[in-house]
Amino acid sequence: RDLCIDQAVVFIEDAMQYRSISHRMDAGSMRLYRCYYSNACQRILNFTIFSILALAFTESPCSLTKTADVRYRSLHWEPPCGLTEGIEGLCLLVFMTDVSVKCFLVGRAQFQRNVWLLAYVAVLAVSVVDWTVSLCLLCQERLRIRRLLRPFFLLQNSSMMKKTLKCIRWSLPEMASVGLLLVVHLCLFTIFGTLLFTVGEEDEHEKKERLTYFQNLLDAFTSLLVLLTTANNPDVMIPAYSENRAYAIFFIVFTLIGSLFLMNLLTAIIYNQFRGYLMKSLQTSLFRRRLGTRAAYEVLCCEPGTHLTWPWVPGWLAEVPVGLWLPGGGEAVWDCFLDGWACRRVVLSCGFPPQHPPRPCYRSPLLQSAQFLFGHRYFDYLGNCITLANLVSICVFLVLDEDVAPSDRDNFVLGVLNCVFIMYYLLELLLKVFALGPWGYLSYPENLFDGLVTLALLEARDAGPAVAVGHDAAGEHPHCVPVLAHHPQHEGALAHDNGSAPCGSFEQLEYWANNFDDFAVSPVA
Repeated sequence: RDLCIDQAVVFIEDAMQYRSISHRMDAGSMRLYRCYYSNACQRILNFTIFSILALAFTESPCSLTKTADVRYRSLHWEPPCGLTEGIEGLCLLVFMTDVSVKCFLVGRAQFQRNVWLLAYVAVLAVSVVDWTVSLCLLCQERLRIRRLLRPFFLLQNSSMMKKTLKCIRWSLPEMASVGLLLVVHLCLFTIFGTLLFTVGEEDEHEKKERLTYFQNLLDAFTSLLVLLTTANNPDVMIPAYSENRAYAIFFIVFTLIGSLFLMNLLTAIIYNQFRGYLMKSLQTSLFRRRLGTRAAYEVLCCEPGTHLTWPWVPGWLAEVPVGLWLPGGGEAVWDCFLDGWACRRVVLSCGFPPQHPPRPCYRSPLLQSAQFLFGHRYFDYLGNCITLANLVSICVFLVLDEDVAPSDRDNFVLGVLNCVFIMYYLLELLLKVFALGPWGYLSYPENLFDGLVTLALLEARDAGPAVAVGHDAAGEHPHCVPVLAHHPQHEGALAHDNGSAPCGSFEQLEYWANNFDDFAVSPVA
């Protein structure tokens, strides 16, 4: 009877602390379990974690100096060999005791399934080996791997850290998809910006402002990345905007797509994932509390000396949301409890994929094979690879011709390549129409977009001059200098007396085009 009471007390403590009840329940193990989770032992473990993390401030190079200014800082204090290593050895000894107790309490089967305990043992083994090497080399080694592994001791001891890492792991696929969209967005606008703003050596002097951030692909990519992440529009936008106010459209579209859509989409995904995981974490904690309470009740109800069984688990778990204890969410289980009317409601409330028109029927086996081949999704993947190769070829020629004036560029090879790509796009369009039929081809939005782009490329006829976009006669217009005579209320506001200006001022940053002197510049500013 006393054993049952002790087991019930342990289960209640597990429920209060939201701990798992999967551990040994014999008398000796329970005494060790309660001692391990006592306030004194947990404080010793927390102090040990704090100590091993705080060693980074005293180890070489020591941070115990009055100032961080290298001009006035005194020499670093070098701790004697063995001082920090001795403290670290004591900490590692505490951690080895900690992992040994945990492995004994949960049992061999649970230990083999617990990833955190397995990683705990591996990190401890590497740390002990590296610590031994340091002592053997008299603290003269240049690389200490165990320093990189120290934050793991904090992670494995904090349930909140574990939940955060698990949530980040679950969020990575959706975050990676949006990140890929951001990279594609940056690359496309980098190519457009390089085509619009890059000039050659001949007009570098008079078009110096346009060369500030778009000299080559790398500079353009870096400038747009800075614009996307820090939104410093004046620094990146003003040099080109000072040349031609129509260039503001490029930056406005880039900001709308990147900052206002893709970045907000990434934020929404992160928020939604963390919110969903927080709700699931709360449900799991509540489930553990109810499970521990029910386990204590069942232990007290069983007869002394009888083997503890769990006949209540299937019936009681039916009252808990099935998604908490079934990996698939439990949809298959709940189908058994839905009546016919509920099933009809569920089916009618579900969205159905759009129905596409039937494909043409060909009698010839050769035509049927061709229809299957060109209507397969792998044919779309091939088209995506060809499009990527087209973009790569444009980037290569942009890098090769970055120091050549537009009038001196030889666009013959690039024009031939672009014609080849356009012919492939046209052939792809015709083959898809053959495989899907005209109405079937138009029923896919991506096919409709591809067809419009292909027709636009055919209308352009020659892809060679695309390299010189933005360098025609319209690009030779003078700067849009404000006419202050028509705006007497601003007279003298932008004029300066000499060539010097305070650092960081409006004049020194050359924000002359960022003003309110007419209606068109006002919304841009």
